[in-house]
Amino acid sequence: METIESIRPLLALFLPLTAAFLILFFQKTPNLRDATSFLAAILTFLIVISMAPVILSGRTIEYTLFNTLPGVPFKFRVDALGMVFATIASFLWIFASVYSVGYMRSAKEHAQTRFFASFSVSIFAAVGGAFAANLFTLIVFYEVLSLVTYPLVYHKETEESWQGSKKYVVYLVGTSKTFLLAAIALTYYITGNLDFSDQGLLANTSASPLLLTVVYICFMVGFSKAAIMPFHAWLPAAMVAPTPVSALLHAVAVVKMGVFSVLRVIFHVFGTKLMAELNLGMATAYVVSFTIIMASVYALTQDNLKRRLAYSTVSQLSYVILGAVLLTPSSMIGGIVHIANHAFSKITLFFCAGSIYCAAHKTEVSQLSGIGRKLPWTMTAFFLASLSMIGVPPAAGFISKWYLVIGSVEAKEIPILIVLLTSTILNAAYFLPITYKAFFEEPNDHHSGGGHGHEGDIKEIPMVAIPLVLTAIISILIGIYPNYFLSLAKEIVIR
Repeated sequence: METIESIRPLLALFLPLTAAFLILFFQKTPNLRDATSFLAAILTFLIVISMAPVILSGRTIEYTLFNTLPGVPFKFRVDALGMVFATIASFLWIFASVYSVGYMRSAKEHAQTRFFASFSVSIFAAVGGAFAANLFTLIVFYEVLSLVTYPLVYHKETEESWQGSKKYVVYLVGTSKTFLLAAIALTYYITGNLDFSDQGLLANTSASPLLLTVVYICFMVGFSKAAIMPFHAWLPAAMVAPTPVSALLHAVAVVKMGVFSVLRVIFHVFGTKLMAELNLGMATAYVVSFTIIMASVYALTQDNLKRRLAYSTVSQLSYVILGAVLLTPSSMIGGIVHIANHAFSKITLFFCAGSIYCAAHKTEVSQLSGIGRKLPWTMTAFFLASLSMIGVPPAAGFISKWYLVIGSVEAKEIPILIVLLTSTILNAAYFLPITYKAFFEEPNDHHSGGGHGHEGDIKEIPMVAIPLVLTAIISILIGIYPNYFLSLAKEIVIR
């Protein structure tokens, strides 16, 4: 007989999936439909967080749903790394559900029922991927997430959204159907199973270093949701979607699934010992260092606010991978914690971009002169989240960047230290001028040729502003009180 503890991962999956069907059922009663999304988000988070004491005590929760091929069960395993991702996805869904209602209604977006149902299934896929016990289960949820977010990217149904969504699906599904499928097939050929292992599934195999290196490269390319250059172009292209979708892509589920999957490969498929023996760690570190710097440079050149934030995400994701592949205790902790720190800060930034659009119909940085006087809560939240992205204490981003800097010193990699410091300067260069422009420049509504057209009509929208203020505050609080995510990260590193 199954215990309540062992079925909690299934309950965490059941709620968002059930919510999606209820949202479709309540399509003619918008208030019930939207309330369903919010209630499901709260309940899902409560179930996920209820598993934290078990995981922090050093145990895991496992549940096998059914068997497919020999050695390939459809199985769930809740561990510390999975808890990091599941906590972020389920908790941020609460804020995203409230924000999305305010945004979609203010912007008078069409197909809102389809939007909320797809959003709910996206959380189902994210939590399922977080709790996957093996590569087979992970890839199932990885693919579900790619497919269910496609209608979200294509939501506006314009030619621009068609082009953006086409690039989105070609990159994500195309790479997984070629490189990722090859990597999983080779892994199964080498080991006879696909289960994650704390020491590394491939750690004690007799396969040649060349074959293992090929498998690793296939994994890195196949998990293109991690947006390592040159497999990043889908992310800026997907900015044609409504802002709540951008927040989902960048903070809650999609790109987090990418870097989470890469960390699974590094820690639980290869293992840190094999990574070091094959010299894969430092090779990857220099590749992602290039991504960190170049994406920051691209961000500097973007006038469109969402595209600037998108290139920032490309850069920040590579911090996570960089921390993991440096293979020192501090760097690995920094990389893992940065998943959470980036999530709370980046969702705030995208919420702010959506608030600006809803209130003032402005999308370009050059249009934001004086906007802070009309939207003080929005732009203050933007400033706080920017500090986290830059790494200014006591904001959350400081904690992860501190561990990454210490990790680069532990690894005796001064070039990596220079990359981290340079990228921090670039972060400041593309974020701080936005705040300066918003609060200290004179409004240019009458000269920019864009904007709302009636400056006096620009004001905060409560259902949009409240979630972004709360996530901005949380991005500061988890910098002051980082123990939860630090404890989970340390649990991963010591195993």
